[in-house]
Parts: sequence; structure tokens; C-alpha cells
Amino acid sequence: MPVGPAASRPTRSVAESELDELAGVMARLRRECAWKANQTHESLTRYLLEETYEVVEAIESGDPAHLREELGDLLLQVYFHAAIAAEDGQYDINDVAGDLIAKLVRRNPHVFAPEQATADPDDAAGIDAQWERIKADEKQRSSLMEGVPDELPALLRAVKAVERLERGGTAVRVPDGDGVGDQLLALAVRAQREGLDPEQELRTAIRRLIEPR
Repeated sequence: MPVGPAASRPTRSVAESELDELAGVMARLRRECAWKANQTHESLTRYLLEETYEVVEAIESGDPAHLREELGDLLLQVYFHAAIAAEDGQYDINDVAGDLIAKLVRRNPHVFAPEQATADPDDAAGIDAQWERIKADEKQRSSLMEGVPDELPALLRAVKAVERLERGGTAVRVPDGDGVGDQLLALAVRAQREGLDPEQELRTAIRRLIEPR
């Protein structure tokens, strides 16, 4: 999606990709834009959350142009954080991408190292289980919910808890209490077992509720 007249964009070489250009634009904005220069990882947190939810909204809208725009806004947040880290001499966007590439190769041996794979390339469930085993070996978690943010919506956090428990061999019983909390947890367990996202299901139901009749 164009961002304005070509003449207003920074000059770049033919070999430079848009992602390289974006890194340069971000670095320049940090130098020459007072607002952007004043931002920190902490101050940007709210924008990262907002942009993430706007991407979800765009996905649910079914509008490709809307999703394209919102993905760009989310990508901006990634580059923003990487630019701040680069200024502190910690890492840059290339390091972020390099770490991601290494992780994808490492956790998908069925594609990149078939001789080491425990999953068949056509077995989606097996591939997911393989990913989780490799991830668990890497993370060496010290507690059940380590790595699951407290800030996650409660229904999604409930699903993650059920998944963690069941992967560890604990049979999760569907709550049968009369309390609202137990009933919500029971619905989250049901959604997890049916392969549904309870947050998305609830958002869809809310849209039906408020749509003009």
C-alpha cells in the first residue's frame, strides 16, 4: 500500500528491500522526531497491545486491505522496539530476524532436518506436538504457567492452562460448579477440546448481539 508520493520517500538503492528501508526510516525518525525519540519499550507497550487487537479485528472483518494496513502498523511496533535496542547496543532488527529464522528451523525438523523429526510432514497434530516438545526442552520451565503472560484475556489463559496440564499428563475435569467462574472455565475447557478459540467465539457472539436487526 503506498505511503505517499515517491518523491517524499527516502532514496534507497535498487538492491535495498522495503524492510531494509523501513529500518533506515525508523532510525532516522528516532533521530529527528522528538516524539519518537522519547519513546521507550515501556511507553510503547500500550500501542503494541492496541495494534495487536486491531490486527485481530481486521482478520475478523475479512477485508484484505484492512488487514494489510494493520499488519504494517504491527510491524512498525517490532521495528520500533528493535531500533531502541539497537541504540542501546543490545541487538537490531537483523538479530531479531536471525533468532526467528533459527527458531523456525530448529522447531520444524520435519522440514529442515527430516532425519531428526518425530512427526510426519502430513500430520498436523504430530507437528504441533513435536514443536511443543522441542520448545519445552529449550525453555526448561520451572512452573506450569511460566511463559504465559498474566495479561492474557482470562478465557485464553484458561485454555493455555488446560493445554499445559494435559501435556504434563494431568487429566483436566470439566468444572461442574454453579459459580460464574466455574461455568466460564467449563466453557473454556469445552472450547479447547473442540479446537475453538473461546475469545473469538465470544467476540463473534457479541457482534451478533449488537448488529442492527
